Order: sequence, then structure tokens, then C-alpha cells
Amino acid sequence: MDKDFLPINKWPEDERPREKLLKHGSQNLTNCELLAILLRTGINNKQSSRSAIDLARDVFLKYKSLNELFNVSAIELTEIKGIGIAKAS
Repeated sequence: MDKDFLPINKWPEDERPREKLLKHGSQNLTNCELLAILLRTGINNKQSSRSAIDLARDVFLKYKSLNELFNVSAIELTEIKGIGIAKAS
């Protein structure tokens, strides 16, 4: 596990995507933050520790835009480490 990993629920409240959404509205969040809210959780196991924001960034590194992401199948999304069929759905 990454010793520098800090789960989102340990971040300052003003930086957490869900709290930002409730306080400021969706127009004030990045696509990564919005996707992280939908993903709900990251990965936290012996091999890897990544937040939902990290997973969302991975998705947008592979699929450069929302339009591109909308045209990807759930099975293709599962090729990204940390995205299983539930999150891909």
C-alpha cells in the first residue's frame, strides 16, 4: 500500500468532490470530479491505493473526452485497473 495515499474522506471538506457538488453545484466541478462521484470508491488494497479521483483521471487519460467515453462499452472500461463491471456499468 502507498504510504502517501490519503483517501478522499480524509481530505479537507472543501476539496472533496461530493461536498463541492452540494455546496457549489456541478458547474464548478471538473469532469474528473464528477466521474469520481459516480465511481464512488477507489482502490485500497495491498497492491494499490488509489482514490476515485485517481481512477477518474485514468479514465480520462485513456478516453480524452466525455464524447469518447460515452462511446466505450462497459467491457472496455474494465480494462482500466480498478474499474470492474459494477463501476463500468
